[in-house]
Amino acid sequence: MSTAGITIVVLVLLVFFFIAIYNKLVTLRNRFKNAFAQIDVQLKRRYELIPNLVETAKTYMKHESETLEAVISARNQAASASSAAAGNPADGQAIKQLIGAETALGGAMGRLFAVMESYPDLKASQNMMQLTEELTSTENRVAFSRQAYNDAVTNYNTTREVFPNIFVANMFAFQEATLFEVSSAAEREAVKVSFS
Repeated sequence: MSTAGITIVVLVLLVFFFIAIYNKLVTLRNRFKNAFAQIDVQLKRRYELIPNLVETAKTYMKHESETLEAVISARNQAASASSAAAGNPADGQAIKQLIGAETALGGAMGRLFAVMESYPDLKASQNMMQLTEELTSTENRVAFSRQAYNDAVTNYNTTREVFPNIFVANMFAFQEATLFEVSSAAEREAVKVSFS
């Protein structure tokens, strides 16, 4: 085989190699976007449950309107941040804003549940018990979805950063994806939904 023939074969192999890397990055990016979509489904479910929980609590907690309003406000901010992040899960800033909004919602929900402890009739309400059971189930689904998302993001970021993939990633603007994680120990605490 001539030198020109060998050069052409090497170039063709390099092109196929770069195409394979590009396709792998696209596949992994789509996987983490899909994983975020699963988080989004569970967050929307939670956001739909919270107003029902607040409405049920309102009938018993007439003097706690500030706490109830804080929960609804935090829920609305989290829902808005979730919509923005769902529009482009590859946008690290949108993910960080969602994490902040989720942290604020968790704090507001924690305060609501702390106040609800002093209302035994509310704790015994069949509707409230159903809502808290649904919310607990949803919290577990959110945690599972976050884990799946973070696994997909880690796989994508690792594949993106290894040599020689980093050249293809930079050439075609494959940006680093942001993990869905909280930064402080207090924020890591799950919302407690128990009335025992």
